[in-house]
Amino acid sequence: MSLLEVRDLRTWFHTEEGVARAVDGVSFEVDRGQVLGVVGESGSGKSVTALSVMRLVQEPGRVEEGSRLTFDGRDLLGLTERQMRDVRGNDIAMIFQEPMTSLNPVYPVGDQISESIRIHRGLSRREARSRAVELLRLVGIPLPDRRVDDYPHQLSGGMRQRVMIAMALANEPDLLIADEPTTALDVTIQAQILELLFEIRDRLGMGIILITHDLGVVAEVCDRVVVMYAGQVVEQGSVDTIFARPSHPYTQGLLAAVPRADKRGGRLAVIPGVVPPPTRWPGGCRFRPRCPYAWDLCHQQPGLLAAGPRQLSRCWLVEHPKRRLQVERSGGGFQSRVAGEGGAV
Repeated sequence: MSLLEVRDLRTWFHTEEGVARAVDGVSFEVDRGQVLGVVGESGSGKSVTALSVMRLVQEPGRVEEGSRLTFDGRDLLGLTERQMRDVRGNDIAMIFQEPMTSLNPVYPVGDQISESIRIHRGLSRREARSRAVELLRLVGIPLPDRRVDDYPHQLSGGMRQRVMIAMALANEPDLLIADEPTTALDVTIQAQILELLFEIRDRLGMGIILITHDLGVVAEVCDRVVVMYAGQVVEQGSVDTIFARPSHPYTQGLLAAVPRADKRGGRLAVIPGVVPPPTRWPGGCRFRPRCPYAWDLCHQQPGLLAAGPRQLSRCWLVEHPKRRLQVERSGGGFQSRVAGEGGAV
């Protein structure tokens, strides 16, 4: 049994402008000890998916009927809010994207770490403080017995992110959701943060959902990948398969846009256009207006089709490979642009 099963998750926001279907039928699984990468452009529904799992979506948003979220055999959507509070921070923890807005500026970081420990573990104030110092030392903050009394504004961006990780790991959760944990950090600090996360994963055996724009990070640390576009999963599979044989044109476009050492002097491929607003998803295939392979059949909505062993792709090209060959032979498509500049992705 998977640690987390997400089935047909639909999180919609009912606004005056219409219904924004931010997450619209998303399904995936995470096993214990597995790192699942979730990638896609801003507006694809990645963060709303994470907030839905944590049941932190605020009005006017709501998880629609028919959605299923199962964690370690428990139906998360069937829990009361009080029961869900026991799950958050204890069984499932989340590292939010921007620590400066997630940390309370008027409390020392040690108090903020201790609070979760006292709530879920029932420790005394002194015991919780001692555990907070331990956690700050674990995440690599120097002089933790002094830093425990610092306020967020007294810490650098990298140190604040480490505090967020310490808070998330305080109760040794079974599942950690990391939403862009290295955004706005320099490359050296990014590497340290990621190394720390996966050292702890190996020690605790927890599952991790890593939401990121950085495909290099995904290639290095993830086991499986979910590619999201316009509120849907458009492709999923193992890291090796997705990077070696991407099936969906959107995945190909993302990989083609990654800077490569062997493309010096060449132009990076780009995906034309932008993600449309969730109140106006296109009919049929949602990537159709931006896709170089689009043709008449794309006006019909494809399901997730088997593109290989444990690889699924929401694209008619899976069933019509000749269309892909025709476009690429004529010089179109994302894959051919990369091949023309020093090899396939």
